[in-house]
Amino acid sequence: MNNNNNDIQHLKQDLDPQSDHSSDLYPQQPHPHPHPFQPQSHPHPQPRRPRGFAATAAAAAVAMGAASAAAASSSSGVAKGKKEREKEKERTKLRERHRRAITSRMLAGLRQYGNFPLPARADMNDVLAALAREAGWTVDSDGTTYRSSPPPSQMGTFPVRVGSPLSSSSLKNCSVKATLDCQPSVLRIDESLSPASLDSVVVAERDTKSEKYTSASPMNSSECLGADQVIFLSLLMREHGTDFTGTPYVPVYVMLATGVINNFCQLVDPEGVRQELRHLKSSHVDGVVVDCWWGIVEGWNPQKYEWCGYRELFTMIREFQLKLQVVMAFHEYGGNDSRGVLISLPQWVLEIGKENPDIFFTDREGRRNTECLSWGIDKERVLKGRTGIEVYYFDFMRSFRTEFDDLFAEGLISAVEIGLGASGELKYPSFSEMMGWRYPGIGEFQCYDKYSQQNLRKAAKLRGHSFWARGPDNAGHYNSRPHETGFFCERGDYDSYYGRFFLHWYAQSLIDHADNVLSLASLAFEDTRIIVKIPAIYWWYKTTSHAAELTSGYYNPTNQDGYSPVFEVLKKYSVTMKFVWSGLVPCHEIDEALADPEGLSWQVLNSAWDRGLTVAGQNAVPCYDREGYMRIIETAKPRNDPDRRHFLFFVYQQASPFAQGTICFPELDYFIKCMHGMISKSIMCGLVFFSLAVVWILCITISSFFSLF
Repeated sequence: MNNNNNDIQHLKQDLDPQSDHSSDLYPQQPHPHPHPFQPQSHPHPQPRRPRGFAATAAAAAVAMGAASAAAASSSSGVAKGKKEREKEKERTKLRERHRRAITSRMLAGLRQYGNFPLPARADMNDVLAALAREAGWTVDSDGTTYRSSPPPSQMGTFPVRVGSPLSSSSLKNCSVKATLDCQPSVLRIDESLSPASLDSVVVAERDTKSEKYTSASPMNSSECLGADQVIFLSLLMREHGTDFTGTPYVPVYVMLATGVINNFCQLVDPEGVRQELRHLKSSHVDGVVVDCWWGIVEGWNPQKYEWCGYRELFTMIREFQLKLQVVMAFHEYGGNDSRGVLISLPQWVLEIGKENPDIFFTDREGRRNTECLSWGIDKERVLKGRTGIEVYYFDFMRSFRTEFDDLFAEGLISAVEIGLGASGELKYPSFSEMMGWRYPGIGEFQCYDKYSQQNLRKAAKLRGHSFWARGPDNAGHYNSRPHETGFFCERGDYDSYYGRFFLHWYAQSLIDHADNVLSLASLAFEDTRIIVKIPAIYWWYKTTSHAAELTSGYYNPTNQDGYSPVFEVLKKYSVTMKFVWSGLVPCHEIDEALADPEGLSWQVLNSAWDRGLTVAGQNAVPCYDREGYMRIIETAKPRNDPDRRHFLFFVYQQASPFAQGTICFPELDYFIKCMHGMISKSIMCGLVFFSLAVVWILCITISSFFSLF
């Protein structure tokens, strides 16, 4: 009986929750009421170790608690790292898509414009192989590239100029026309080298003590790309399929620098000019263009003409058997791009202007623009008893024709350009920087001198609305935008009855000025080609008002053709229209000003050609790379024109004198040969492949430079 009671007592202790003491991790909780099976004489029983499945469950609970704590502490870090990796993957995908899009466009251009048989999934190896084959090289399936049995006599060397030393700042700012000012180092590249062997060419050694690059050869002549500080490595893909052989011959003239003749009509640097002419002759330039400045020739006394400096210059040009075009320049020269050269109107004219400032163009606020004389005095005898037409368009031109009659007789002077306004172009000086104008401002109307106001009152009275004899009072200022004004905005006053009257009168004054001048010029230069320069005012061309064209004198909104009346006058005197081509406008300038240089060029050129005018061209900004040259060529002789119309000639305007080494003569020579119709596809592809080799070597030079740090 006692044994049975003991067994029952042990069973109760095993089943009692208070008897399960696994460790101190589980503290005892007192029961408010004693267990009915537990004797009251033992309120605090001795702890016992759990046995059986209770011990296993306790151990598992301890392990699970520790694992959950560790997982909680590390879960946040793991999640954050995973999120960063996902973001980096997305960025990598975007970069890869962008790279593939660029490659796709390049390959599409090669297929479309160059007729290269590239496979559907072409890579850079396929592109290099196609260029090499077009240049006459043989490319095996394993990449081996060579010329087919080149004769030893044809194995030559090509000098390539690379600049040194290279700095990190210069590398950040490098571009197609980048100059590397340095002591030149010269490479000699064997013609038989393949692209695979170019990476073994030793470029140059860098002397870390003197921070200079030692030349691989002592050769340092003008044959190394022609200029001391310029290397052109242009790779315009869309030009590879172009073949200009057999295209019309377009003569190329180069504008000489303005500073060759000083204000005392003296030739400044005869030897420098002679060197420049020698370079131009070697580049097969057809001729040069020289400005004859009214402010220099008749600078000090009325009807006292000094031509000695121009006589010396023209004689030098004749020695090199170059053609000559002369510009009758009746405007002021100077500004941000003048390189310190300033040529004003004649001093005696400026003295008259102090007493009678209305001989100059005037804006709405009464500010006088001394860049050129107002067209309001064309028939007013305010210049010591002579009219504006008589002073600088008849007496001056007649003096020039008499002075250089021998050069006209022998045909050296092939054409004369007549300056008709600001910058020598047929336009009002509405964009004068001296008045604070900055691109892309709309400019201001220049009709507030008393002589122009008199003509406006006559026109308004003749129309029967005398109160229209005023300029618009809501046309903004020089740097306004069209939408900021009440006159030029969408459905603005420019298209009202008054606006149409005023703009027609304003543009007609420009046309009448051209008519009056050309009538006298045709008498002074009989049997000589006469040229008139038309500006390219392309900003705000995509707006309805064309505000910038309106202020410059061309009534050319979207519902009006402002160039046809001008060209009718030019046709009357058989004048050649020279268009200032502005196709090299940066994209950000086009977007900022709703500009359309190509649309304006299309309108002007086709309008002139449709009226039977001969058309010439001149670049508005200097050209530095082959892409710019190619765009000029495509404009000068468009191949898709069914009538095969093209420029009569093209005037290349340089940034600064050639003698200063800022022009790449091989690029100019390439441009001239294309304009002459002498460049074939094989020659072009050879130049492109050679450019690839030079780019390869330049990359090796840069990487070797950075490996030293």
